[in-house]
Amino acid sequence: MSSRAAVEKKLFTIRYRADRGSHITLADPARCMSCERPCLLFCPAAVYQWEDDHMRIAYENCLECGTCRIACPSGNVVWRYPTGGTGIAYKRG
Repeated sequence: MSSRAAVEKKLFTIRYRADRGSHITLADPARCMSCERPCLLFCPAAVYQWEDDHMRIAYENCLECGTCRIACPSGNVVWRYPTGGTGIAYKRG
């Protein structure tokens, strides 16, 4: 089993209640045009997806791990916790 398949299998052990709006935004979306976009690789839940000429953020899938805040080379990710009662819930610890 590949490591990607193992992550996808574990994603079924979580429950997510989406907030009304995204808790993740980009400070300057134009910065993604000149970036190598490592966020497409380091996000385990594939929240970041490059579509044509813009970054699509599927915040509903966010695991709230915070990797994107730390690993974005230009510090372009603006991240806050989802509002009370929404967000990720882990079933096993």
